[in-house]
Amino acid sequence: MSSKILQVGIVGATGYTGVELLRLLVGHEQVAIHVVTSNSEKDEAVSDVFPSLSGYLHLKFSEHDSPALTECDVVFFATPHATSMYKIPELLNANVRIIDLSADFRLQDAEQWQHWYGVEHAAPELLKRAVYGLPEINREQISEADLVANPGCYPTAVSLGLLPLLEEGVVDLNSLIADAKSGVSGAGRKAAMGSLFSETSETFKAYGVSGHRHLPEICQTLSLCSGQAVDITFVPHLVPMVRGIFATLYAHLQQTDIDVINIYTARYSNEPFVEVLPKGSQPDTRAVRGTNMCRIAVSQSQDSEKLVILSVIDNLVKGAAGQAIQNMNIMFGLDEVIGLNLPAIYP
Repeated sequence: MSSKILQVGIVGATGYTGVELLRLLVGHEQVAIHVVTSNSEKDEAVSDVFPSLSGYLHLKFSEHDSPALTECDVVFFATPHATSMYKIPELLNANVRIIDLSADFRLQDAEQWQHWYGVEHAAPELLKRAVYGLPEINREQISEADLVANPGCYPTAVSLGLLPLLEEGVVDLNSLIADAKSGVSGAGRKAAMGSLFSETSETFKAYGVSGHRHLPEICQTLSLCSGQAVDITFVPHLVPMVRGIFATLYAHLQQTDIDVINIYTARYSNEPFVEVLPKGSQPDTRAVRGTNMCRIAVSQSQDSEKLVILSVIDNLVKGAAGQAIQNMNIMFGLDEVIGLNLPAIYP
């Protein structure tokens, strides 16, 4: 393990993902936070904007174009979509390694990206260079990457829930269903009517039913795992909680005499942040709140080809900031769990 203290920068550090990065990184023994940026909070002390970090971080916010970013070993981008793609090429040329938590480099096809995000991609030549940062499938590539595209929260929960079945080739690839629910922090920290307390409390609703931006990312990842095109029905929902993703996944087995739980336990036996629950157990989002864990339960009716997989994560940790730090650890040859080996927040 490297003994070097990494100099870290965070671009866009005032959103929920950005402050979650700060919360986790201030306790990381191999990290020194060198610069944090926010155009809206420029020159404000981080601890004034986020009192929860008082005593942990003694920095002021810099502007996004701060030259201090080029002095970092790694820079995290926690910016809105269609933002990082303008800045990242310059930092790569300065030999800074990048972990992008936006969607700017998750899709490998520039035309597909433009279709879903509504603007032309500013750095299409980097799409093939970017490594998709799901450690459970790309650990070796991540270790050598200088640009990592951190997965979305829904794609993380759905992909981890289904990939053992797809790798083994035991399910029908044309009948997969992902019925997924997210807490309201997934909508970000911006002021928006749909995220107001009076709009989200005491209600439960679907959105993006006709097509969600995470669908092509899910299909791309699952197709990679299976080695062929995958068709999946994906419907996201908003539930009145702050954190969490709960993905209920449905699949049809090609044959019924398969020990499905054994497939999952064998696949994830060496994964530090995936836990396969015993038969008959069911996960809940509270059990992963504030952690980098994905908890999975598998249910199969006797003599039935129908399979139900339950996959839960914290959307701000394994679905964003925690997975980004896991990727950083891998990129720099550190113990993968440093800074992330935390119990869930309870209640």
